[in-house]
Amino acid sequence: MPADAHSYFEVPFAALAHRGGFSPGVPPELENTLRAFTAARALGFRYLETDVHATRDGHLIAFHDDRLDRVTDATGLIAELPYAEVSRARIAGSEPIPTLSDLLDALPDARFNIDIKHPGAITPLVETLRSHGAFDRVCVGSFTTSSIRAFRQATAGRVATAASPSEVAGFALPGVRRWWPLSADAFQMPMLVPGSRVRLLTPGLIAAAHARGARVHVWTINDRATMERLLDLGVDGIVSDDLVMLKDAVTRRGLWEDES
Repeated sequence: MPADAHSYFEVPFAALAHRGGFSPGVPPELENTLRAFTAARALGFRYLETDVHATRDGHLIAFHDDRLDRVTDATGLIAELPYAEVSRARIAGSEPIPTLSDLLDALPDARFNIDIKHPGAITPLVETLRSHGAFDRVCVGSFTTSSIRAFRQATAGRVATAASPSEVAGFALPGVRRWWPLSADAFQMPMLVPGSRVRLLTPGLIAAAHARGARVHVWTINDRATMERLLDLGVDGIVSDDLVMLKDAVTRRGLWEDES
């Protein structure tokens, strides 16, 4: 069914705060903290992007890396640690790692774009969304095709999903996109094939996605000129860390819907 069938896509353009983004009073090192997400929401961002992992005992946390080491004062592989230990870690030495439940409860009118980072997070994610009645509040994707397929099966099409990189790559081929089976509601993708200069996002892909009822969101854009080019191309969403820049660019195009 077309993306518009999901209330997640009720606005024509989505400005997405990447891992909560940075804004006045919230530096980049506070990524994926409740403080960052709350500040983004106060700035008027309704669409918030995050990733999820499950701890050893099945608690679902909003966190990008599979290890605590890079951004917290603790160390270790999340999938091998109990939640009691993960909950003591502090991002940038000060902020706790939020669970997805924390975010859904604290920001009840926000929409979340969620990336499944590990297969172990699939079942806890489904259970968390079901218990919060949040199926309509999220769009879920994964870099792993098997994970997003498993999530789609578990939710029986009731939750909006994004195409995996391999699904994007198939649809990006002009000779096959007409018959390519489309299971996703959105293409959330970079402009270029990662690690190369090969262009992935093209006017033809955008037009074909729209013809099939899908949205096109592009990540992660922190350059104003690039934002302007994407808006000229007619994409349906931009993911950025720089919330002030993104809000200004979208507002000047008349696409901002203030939800603060």
